[in-house]
Amino acid sequence: MSVQLELYASLMKHLPPEAVRHRVRVDIDPGTTAHALLDRYQVPFEQAHLVLRNGVFLHQEERDQTLLQDGDVIAVWPPVAGG
Repeated sequence: MSVQLELYASLMKHLPPEAVRHRVRVDIDPGTTAHALLDRYQVPFEQAHLVLRNGVFLHQEERDQTLLQDGDVIAVWPPVAGG
C-alpha cells in the first residue's frame, strides 16, 4: 500500500530527500494510522496542528484510530499565528 504525505511550512524539514516540493509517496503497512506515519518521519505530534486525510480534518483521537488506505493523501500543517 502507498499513501501520499504532504508536509507544509516548517514541517517540510521532516520529508525524506526524495520528496518533491512538499510531498512524497510512501509505502505503508496495513494498519498504519496517521500518527504512526507522522512518527515514522519524526514529525512532532504537537507540531501537527492540522491533519487532513483526503481533505477531511482528523481530530486528535482519529489520528490514532483511523487506518490509512491505499491511495490516501495525508496533509499536515503546523500551528500558525498572525494577525
